Amino acid sequence: MFGYVRSAVLYGVECRMIVVEADANDGLPCFAMVGYLASEVREAQDRVRTALKNSGYRLPPKKVTVNLAPADIRKSGSGFDLPIAVAVMAAHGLLPGKALDGVFLAGELGLDGSIHGIHGVLGMVMEAKKAGCTSCIVPAANVREGAVIRGIKVYGAGHLSEVVGHFVSGKRLQTEKLAIDEILFAGFAGAEPDFADIHGQHMAKRAAEIAAAGMHNLLLSGPPGSGKTMIASRIPGILPPLSAEEALEVSQIHSVAGTLPEAGILTRRPFRMPHHTISPVALAGGGAVPRPGEISLAHRGVLYLDELPEFQKDTVEVLRQPLEEGEIRISRNSGQFVFPAEFMLVASRNPCRCGYYPDRRRCRCSEFEVRNYLHRISRPLLDRIDLHVEVQEVPYEELVQNGQEESTAQIRTRVLRAQEIQRRRYQGTAFRFNAELGAADLRKYCPIGADEEQRMRQVYEQKHLTARTYHRLLKVARTIADLEGCERIEGRHLDEAVLYRPAEFLG
Repeated sequence: MFGYVRSAVLYGVECRMIVVEADANDGLPCFAMVGYLASEVREAQDRVRTALKNSGYRLPPKKVTVNLAPADIRKSGSGFDLPIAVAVMAAHGLLPGKALDGVFLAGELGLDGSIHGIHGVLGMVMEAKKAGCTSCIVPAANVREGAVIRGIKVYGAGHLSEVVGHFVSGKRLQTEKLAIDEILFAGFAGAEPDFADIHGQHMAKRAAEIAAAGMHNLLLSGPPGSGKTMIASRIPGILPPLSAEEALEVSQIHSVAGTLPEAGILTRRPFRMPHHTISPVALAGGGAVPRPGEISLAHRGVLYLDELPEFQKDTVEVLRQPLEEGEIRISRNSGQFVFPAEFMLVASRNPCRCGYYPDRRRCRCSEFEVRNYLHRISRPLLDRIDLHVEVQEVPYEELVQNGQEESTAQIRTRVLRAQEIQRRRYQGTAFRFNAELGAADLRKYCPIGADEEQRMRQVYEQKHLTARTYHRLLKVARTIADLEGCERIEGRHLDEAVLYRPAEFLG
């Protein structure tokens, strides 16, 4: 007899539909599996046979052949255990084959028949819906992330016997329906770090506001304890809430990585803060079976690199391509994988290794050591960071004053207003934010008058700007103008943009 079910395999952050076929016929009893399988998939035959036996299902001795099609896609992961078990039972006549039409299954089996959670269920359910499946059976641990997809029933199972009962005895599995908009609203309405907690540092907070409004990259430089990390950690709070489409897009990446919260979907923009000892593969993604790295996990959010000069040089240089293109391409023998990487880079650094230069009362670093420390960050990477701001130590008077600092909600209001201006301006184009503009688009979207042109000529020639730096100054000035609600870029907007490119970065 013959039985088949549908399942899926992770292919980067995407999923490919797989048909699990099983045939049981007379012959020398054996259990053979084919279809370009990884070792963990081949091991499924032992898990499946033992799980069936321990669940009370005795299979007659037959020649069993299991095929995972199509054969040109490498099958990896432990999510094929459940579909293999169901297909084999259907081939032995223990399950009705017609009842399996349009059903998607994925899950890992324990030897006692229990069904364990797997990674990537959100993307699998989305792909199953596209393929025309009417229902999905996934591990109970993953049912919430699958249930946010509308238009398809998602059932959660904790044991193989529950799946059999679902098809045979009519004892239906429990399903769950989640309203993604309600989840997002409840998640965004929760407590968050507030800019009002930061005393002083008005220039740094202003730079963070501009960066958030135009999705520009930001570098904070200053001594230890001056508030760099506090400022960076509050930037996601002034960004607009995730839309339902963005939430699904980001959550699919985190589902593959196994970092989804219990809610089953991300409700806030990601804020990733990897340690400086991270490897290039962990940052960019990859591995024998490519998985997303920290860059992709920060998609639609903020990637914060604290103490940037302490990162390995080959690690931070990985950032160049995604900062320009918004994606990461990884090539393997099994194919080319593309990971999304549209994020805001926020980095911080000390002025020297000890952190106190140029305060010679505390700094003992030589001029050579200071230059060597700062030059650990390459000029091409610094050139891709739009705003550079010095974060000074907070005076005692500002630290203890009771003056009212601006809250995250107040700053977010201005950021949302500026982003709405950009949304209307770039409607019908591939752009969403000023930071995404290419050099060829600046004349159309960032026009400047004759006086402003002369001003920029002087800055360009006196400071020996590169073409990339000049273009980034214009984009920052465009964002500053949007924050003020101005149609055209004026001289004061250009002056403020230049202010965020200190002399050491202007060449």
